[in-house]
Amino acid sequence: MRDYAPTATTPGPENPLVLHVLGARPNFVKAAPVVHGLAELGVRQGIVHTGQHYDTLMSDVFFADLGLPEPVANLGVGSGSHARQTAALLVGLEDVVLAHRPALVVVYGDVNSTLAAILVCAKLHVPTAHVEAGLRSFDREMPEEVNRVVTDALSDILFATSPDALSHLADEGVDPARVHLVGNPMIDSLFSALDRLDPAPVRARLELPARYGVATLHRPGNVDDPASAKELVDAVLEVSRRLPIVVPIHPRGRERLAQAGLVTGGNLLIVDPLGYVDFLSLVRGAALVVTDSGGVQEETTMLGVPCLTVRPNTERPITITHGTNRLVTPALLAAAADDALASGARTPSGELPPLWDGQAGPRIARVIAAWLRGGNLSPAGQAVPPKSL
Repeated sequence: MRDYAPTATTPGPENPLVLHVLGARPNFVKAAPVVHGLAELGVRQGIVHTGQHYDTLMSDVFFADLGLPEPVANLGVGSGSHARQTAALLVGLEDVVLAHRPALVVVYGDVNSTLAAILVCAKLHVPTAHVEAGLRSFDREMPEEVNRVVTDALSDILFATSPDALSHLADEGVDPARVHLVGNPMIDSLFSALDRLDPAPVRARLELPARYGVATLHRPGNVDDPASAKELVDAVLEVSRRLPIVVPIHPRGRERLAQAGLVTGGNLLIVDPLGYVDFLSLVRGAALVVTDSGGVQEETTMLGVPCLTVRPNTERPITITHGTNRLVTPALLAAAADDALASGARTPSGELPPLWDGQAGPRIARVIAAWLRGGNLSPAGQAVPPKSL
């Protein structure tokens, strides 16, 4: 059995503690391979669950599906405006970091929990590592883009999932010695679950036919404005005239999307959020996926499922150049769906992204373990790179 949890021993140079800060369901998927990789190397670690995604279907089931240990702290911050949620996270995470005194805090992705953890650690002079560094949409209207830029500016170790991320970080003046191209740990989780991804049981439970589509819609730019939400919903309804569409609804957008007409009826089925294995099983068997999620773009790339991303930009362009993803507007969604369904493509276009091979978690773990052996803090409190990685 893996020993993840911190012991009662006081942390110190010979007993360093790594804390992972997780807030939303994509964080759990990215963290699991890193947690497992560090456990294999005997690194002392613990998980802090901020509760940004707080119900069973949005978080608890992911711990079970991904084999993650119980968190050492659960802040239960819940939902709220960006300011209120981030403020609650700042207060809660400061208490946790002061109580546990970690040698390194690892953050994932671009959610508010990520931003809050980086700010807290910067103020307390605690070294940090960012998994999924360097992704950029170059759209500052996306709250996630602001989180990405700030997180990378303050992180001590930056783990990039794709070559374009390296270029972005170089353009922003990040010291290359702090950056590591490691591949995508989200793909590690997918590979680990592949044998369990059977569409048939989920399809039977939801009473779906053999040919169906999946849609996930939650981005503020799509669902917060009533006019934008209505345009998007009308486009999805048009696609549902081609084939049945099942839509697991994120809590933050449920009411607005329902007001815009996204309700069960005809060829449209609205369901509660699904667990990790159930959702990916559904995606694996889909003829088409419509999304505005970053992670789904990556997962469909690896599963060879046609993906239409309803956004003007993406921080994951590699899913377009090396995968099955395509950016579309709501106005063009139905026509793009016709093209995708007609082609019947079930394999990625061209080569898969480099290092998306299921070994990103062990690569990250090796870098962190080496840093723990050789890293230290300068008198100013800033992390000094390890002697050898």
